[in-house]
Amino acid sequence: MTITVKIPTPLRPNVGGAKQIILQPGSVSAVVATLVTQHPALKPHLFTDEGKLRSFVNIYLGDEDVRYLQGMDTPVPAGSTLSIVPSVAGGAPDEPVTLTNAEIRRYSRHLILPEIGPSGQKKLKAAKVLLVGAGGLGSPCAMYLAAAGVGTLGIVDFDVVDESNLQRQIIHGTSTVGKSKMESARARIADINPHVKVNGYEVPLTSENAMEIIRDYDYVVDGTDNFQTRYLVNDACVLLGKINIYGSIFRFDGQASVFGAPNGPCYRCLYSEPPPPGLVPSCAEGGVLGVLPGIIGVIQATETVKLITGAGEPLIGRLLIYDALEMSFRTLKLRKDPDCPICGKNRTIHALIDYDQFCGVPKAGAVHDEAPSGIPEISVHELSDRLKTGLGSATLIDVREPHEWEIVRIPGAVLMPKASVTDHLAELAQHSEVLVQCKGGGRSADVTKLLLSAGFKNVKNVAGGVLAWVNEIDPTLPTY
Repeated sequence: MTITVKIPTPLRPNVGGAKQIILQPGSVSAVVATLVTQHPALKPHLFTDEGKLRSFVNIYLGDEDVRYLQGMDTPVPAGSTLSIVPSVAGGAPDEPVTLTNAEIRRYSRHLILPEIGPSGQKKLKAAKVLLVGAGGLGSPCAMYLAAAGVGTLGIVDFDVVDESNLQRQIIHGTSTVGKSKMESARARIADINPHVKVNGYEVPLTSENAMEIIRDYDYVVDGTDNFQTRYLVNDACVLLGKINIYGSIFRFDGQASVFGAPNGPCYRCLYSEPPPPGLVPSCAEGGVLGVLPGIIGVIQATETVKLITGAGEPLIGRLLIYDALEMSFRTLKLRKDPDCPICGKNRTIHALIDYDQFCGVPKAGAVHDEAPSGIPEISVHELSDRLKTGLGSATLIDVREPHEWEIVRIPGAVLMPKASVTDHLAELAQHSEVLVQCKGGGRSADVTKLLLSAGFKNVKNVAGGVLAWVNEIDPTLPTY
């Protein structure tokens, strides 16, 4: 059995261009010694004249930094992967970057800005930026980074374009509904700027692949829509020494900041733990103003361009808060938490963890409007049959909000928003059975549990909610 040593791009010229080297198992020290014996040109890049590993070179066994294992004495078992991760200077190229005449014409408005100029434009061309998500935030950010001339854009997204995306995800269009978001984004970027290289990753970002994907990029733009991926992106960036350009949106509010910079805070410094599942609604449940991700996504693109070119003061140590209804911006100070478990003085997180478990969700990608297991349920087909003959002394309550009720409803339901259910317990107790329904089954499952805990004996959650009703019973009704 053998092991694999992954060679980073800057060091590949010293090993004949190889991306990886196959060696025999042993300690980290023994493996690295064998590596430099076979490829002597590597030695000055990895070791000082005194034979010590250079301070700007890290070595990972799998996804774990060997410094937090047994150091250079860490055993490297057969079948494992050892990665050499040197510090890189934010997009510095292996070879000198030049601008063609066509690029000079294209970027002329940048070139006459003293803060950017030709040198800044060359930095943009040499830079590699990873966008996690090609949705609401990723759409405007990707388009403006491409237009600005960022040389390499990576896009992580495994979703397909849905008609409901088009209200805000402007990189996609009617012609791409049903197609891969990543490929839709790739085609749009090629039309905006054919000089930009796009690397696509049509996979969920997980603890198993995040380090491998992120380590090849200089900056990471967080366009995620769930807490487990947001913490995953933060932790991977901190462990790899990458800067994380953060943005988040909900209804009419947005946030932006820059995390993971040297001596700057990370996302865990701001929010050490996620909220309990269901406490913060998703955009699918709570809605989002269509232009809001355009504002925040463009702010993320602006911060990325500033970081690459060195222009201005980035949002390091500051949280930008935007209120679209008031049309107001506020900037709050952020401090690095000395007790942060990932970037603090006494780090307790040395490798990526199970983020579904950390955030209390049953599986990656689960959304709040899905029902958990163990809740008494009734299918929409069973409900339809019962409604045809009448519910008798039973009742069907819809716990969505009034504006959702106006869009679509199940015939025979009674509107009773989730927050008001406790005010109607006496009324509900008069019925022999209570059937609870919402959009997709999540909120109604919460109400079902609430009623059961209050002593109700015959309560059932309508599985799949009104969306299942439309899909399986009456497709002529609208969905949202």
